[in-house]
Amino acid sequence: MRKFIVSATVALVAAVSFAAPSQAGYYSYDYQPYCFIKKVKAYDYYGNVIIKRIKVCK
Repeated sequence: MRKFIVSATVALVAAVSFAAPSQAGYYSYDYQPYCFIKKVKAYDYYGNVIIKRIKVCK
């Protein structure tokens, strides 16, 4: 009986752990995240200006 309870618990934990990440990227009702391009100014080792474009979604 003890082995059955342990194996059932392990199976339940495995099923729940796979179900949670599959729901993470789901958007219902055709929801589209709002995205825009953000410019970030940085300097390299020699002092040259580097402008990076980063896509940000909310």
